[in-house]
Amino acid sequence: MRAAAPAVALVVLPLVTACGGGDDATPAAAGRTATPSGSAAPPAGVVAPAKVEVIAGLTGCEVKIRTEADELREGVCHTEKGDYLITTFPEEKLKETWLESAGVYGGTYLVGMRWVVSAKPETLEPLRAKLGGTIRQLRGIGPGPNAS
Repeated sequence: MRAAAPAVALVVLPLVTACGGGDDATPAAAGRTATPSGSAAPPAGVVAPAKVEVIAGLTGCEVKIRTEADELREGVCHTEKGDYLITTFPEEKLKETWLESAGVYGGTYLVGMRWVVSAKPETLEPLRAKLGGTIRQLRGIGPGPNAS
């Protein structure tokens, strides 16, 4: 529940500020003070929203939607610098379940709030600079690549 609170705040805040105020005729100079709307947040603190097309746009890719389901949406990006898969989820817990399942196969993923980007490790770092998130290495099951 705590993980969902920041996401809810980001959705609700613009709605409240767009719908609030302006109903009474008391001007700000008559005793009310305006408060900043949070624009002072550093750009590095911004994390991509959970929408395949928006994430693809932030990375400069024209995405092709591959999966459209209740529990996730998935799109493929083909670029000169590498191909990658963008998966978004309507709830954070669905993303965590997906990552647990992907853990069986191992791999490296860029993970944000309700989204995951799957790509080769050398492709993920430049994407992280554009999207935010964290890079997660999943182990997989079975012997490692150096086992004989």
